[in-house]
Amino acid sequence: MDRNAPIGVFDSGIGGLTVAREIMAQLPGERLIYFGDTARVPYGNRTKETIIRFSAQIVRFLKSQGVKAVIIACNTATACALEAVSCGLDIPIIGVIQAGAKSAAAATRNGKIGVIGTQVIIDSGIYPAAIKAICRSARCSERPAPSL
Repeated sequence: MDRNAPIGVFDSGIGGLTVAREIMAQLPGERLIYFGDTARVPYGNRTKETIIRFSAQIVRFLKSQGVKAVIIACNTATACALEAVSCGLDIPIIGVIQAGAKSAAAATRNGKIGVIGTQVIIDSGIYPAAIKAICRSARCSERPAPSL
């Protein structure tokens, strides 16, 4: 792997720019290639199969650009496609669910955590499961936000 290769970051739109900004702050010497899929946003009302297909297409594109890793900065794509698009690749594919769950568990003062997300995220139960794995005593409340 080329240590000087860029890191690929993708989101279903522009929300992942916050993830890209944090990567730049934490790893200022790294180059990034950002792919915002604004042509097909939002992902939250799509089927799991469609989200996997979109994500696989984007990962292939980013690989063709020579990236050394891909960050899926989209919660919905992470929940639906991380496992599927990671199989058989020679570069790491990293999602944002675990980092979000870790941050939420660390930030709560009363053990209560609110989760808003696409209907796909809420239906998957991925955030409460990830949060509970970190902090067994946490109580999660979830609400869908269809426009995400």
